[in-house]
Amino acid sequence: MPKQKNHSGAKKRFKVTGAGKLLRRRAMKSHYLSKKSEKRKRKFRRDQPLHPTNERTVRRMLGGKK
Repeated sequence: MPKQKNHSGAKKRFKVTGAGKLLRRRAMKSHYLSKKSEKRKRKFRRDQPLHPTNERTVRRMLGGKK
């Protein structure tokens, strides 16, 4: 039987750390930045940990990586 393909969109959006945690980027970062405060824009720079309720789904999309 052929191998199962990973989800191409998920590969681009999520990152697995060395410890196996999943990271995601923040929303609202791409446009209308002039009205957002510097403090708020600074927080967009860091990747956020994925919420535990979504972890199982995303891991499946990534092919069950730890």
